[in-house]
Amino acid sequence: MVRATRYASAVVTTRYRCEACGNLTRFDVTVTRRVQAFYHYSLGGDLEVEDPEVLDETVEAVSCRWCGNGGRVVEVPGAAEPASGAPAPGADAVTPPP
Repeated sequence: MVRATRYASAVVTTRYRCEACGNLTRFDVTVTRRVQAFYHYSLGGDLEVEDPEVLDETVEAVSCRWCGNGGRVVEVPGAAEPASGAPAPGADAVTPPP
């Protein structure tokens, strides 16, 4: 059994838009990653992947989940957030009134 490993710090955070149908939320993205990780096997033979480090990542294809179009999907400039979940640089923070 292999436990799922999350690549939160290395996932591409590019936002996309389908120019054919206007979709901003659902895309099939094919990505190739080269990852170095620590494999920890239990005495029972179960594998737990720890400390993954993405060495290289390439987006090979992006297609719209709604209309299936892959040729009309574009990147939305300035819409990506850092993978850490922190606001994008220059994003306005809402401050509650005193």
